[in-house]
Amino acid sequence: MKILVLSDTHGNRDFMYRCIDGFKPDTVVHLGDHYRDGEYLQDLYPRMVIHRVVGNCDYDCPPDARQMLCYSLGGVMTYMTHGHNHHVKQVGTDYLLADARKLGAKLVLYGHTHKIDCRQEADGLWVLNPGSAGRGTYSAGVVKTDGQNVTACYLLTEKDLEEWV
Repeated sequence: MKILVLSDTHGNRDFMYRCIDGFKPDTVVHLGDHYRDGEYLQDLYPRMVIHRVVGNCDYDCPPDARQMLCYSLGGVMTYMTHGHNHHVKQVGTDYLLADARKLGAKLVLYGHTHKIDCRQEADGLWVLNPGSAGRGTYSAGVVKTDGQNVTACYLLTEKDLEEWV
């Protein structure tokens, strides 16, 4: 499964549309800060499964919008959150990763910092912050799974999209 991970779009939807059209993912995760951008994606790509969580700048979300999701995504237990509730800007990812491990996650997806973070921990836990798809360097994350494990985890940038055209 090919998973496109977006965060912090802040209403700037052009890059996320180009990522979907260029990468052609099986599913998309939107990690907040403009939750409604994920809803626009769903309207444009009605057959695509799009997972969304609320960010700290999301004030007009539906009452059922979630701050965190944890379930199997592409056969891999995945912990998805914006990151502000774990104070990732102030204290790093220790609390976030501890919560994810408690729930048995093999993959953690978070945003909020606008800083790219793509790594595998010593215990095998994959961690991905795709940076910002709406401000600055314009980046997104890609995760590939084989139905049980993460087989690839990397970033997409503006330059990658230009090379595909």
